Amino acid sequence: MTLRTTLLATAASAVAMPALAEVNIYTTRQPELIQPVMEAFTEETGIEVNLAYIEEGIVERLQAESERSPADLVMTVDIANLKQIADAGVLQPVENETLMEAVPESLRSDENLWFGLTTRARIVYASKERVEDGEVTTYEDLASDTWEGRICTRSGTHNYNLALLSAVIEHHGEEYARQWAADVKDNLARRPQGNDRAQVRAIWAGECDISLGNTYYMGLMLRNEEQQEWADSVRIVFPEFEEGGTHVNISGVGLTQSAPNEEEAIQLMEYLVSPGAQEIYAEVNNEYPVLESAEPSDLVASWGEFTPDDVNLADLADHRATALRIMEEVDFDG
Repeated sequence: MTLRTTLLATAASAVAMPALAEVNIYTTRQPELIQPVMEAFTEETGIEVNLAYIEEGIVERLQAESERSPADLVMTVDIANLKQIADAGVLQPVENETLMEAVPESLRSDENLWFGLTTRARIVYASKERVEDGEVTTYEDLASDTWEGRICTRSGTHNYNLALLSAVIEHHGEEYARQWAADVKDNLARRPQGNDRAQVRAIWAGECDISLGNTYYMGLMLRNEEQQEWADSVRIVFPEFEEGGTHVNISGVGLTQSAPNEEEAIQLMEYLVSPGAQEIYAEVNNEYPVLESAEPSDLVASWGEFTPDDVNLADLADHRATALRIMEEVDFDG
């Protein structure tokens, strides 16, 4: 074979090689929180994962890009965000046996437009010094005058608290939920402000005795030198509804309508609900796996066991507008 023939053959071979397989993700989660599991996927499959962090306006961006969008998957947190994306018509259903078996029905869309990946519980942080074991056991307890002037929380109109109030509506109805929200407001030690960690800081500072918060914030505080002292001042309490369990919310994923790399994207979705990936993803984020056979990290497990509320999260999302109206009517943040 002549040199010219060899060069032509090499060039032809290069042209014939397929482009590098990849998956493109729009995510509202900080890339460092999901990068470890994506790297594990790439190492196992050779498929590259490209993350685009979009803090706000993810629906508007997908709608503007339409069929030209490079995004294959959307990853976000909170049932309200997932429902908003699904309702915008920018996702397509995924009829996949692996996903259906791994993700409980209550943690996925009825139309299979989105699937939960991890859960977090909305719990009570209680002062170790000023709150006895067993003083608060239910969400209904938070409306008792026992807690007058003793509760701290972030804004009532934040998605996390709207999801909790939506659960109150689901369990007890709208009128009860309105009175509950008003009573909890009356029990506040201060106006709602800051994030969930700011409430724990307020407990540490003696401004209040209990607060509402998500479980994973404990992990974040323990990793922060300044905030470790706040975390050490409280313990996690898993309240339940009187006829239910502990309220949970999710992080989740959906396949976009455009999905230029649909096959690879579904392969990644399947990987994300596999035992190994579930444990990596949950550990990095201090959350709970949705896969029943996957174990939480040792740190998360040390916070104790609880029974998740079994209401369908899609049903809670349907109550969001009512929950927001109630919070505004009782002037919860006022």
